[in-house]
Amino acid sequence: MIRVMAAVVGRHGRVADMDRSFDISYWQQQGSNGIFGAAWQMVIDYYSLTGRDVTELEFQRSVEHFRRS
Repeated sequence: MIRVMAAVVGRHGRVADMDRSFDISYWQQQGSNGIFGAAWQMVIDYYSLTGRDVTELEFQRSVEHFRRS
């Protein structure tokens, strides 16, 4: 079993006074795998919340033959 320790990161202040530097810094620290994982989780959440079947997101294995041309 793999255990992942998640850190909670926050920022306080008035929304009108905030710029995007915090968000940019956070996502740059996550790297490509973290960004992709978060985006994929949002897709799964959307499917679940709209009542769609999450198994539709699985890889479709419908290719019968593959030939190089």
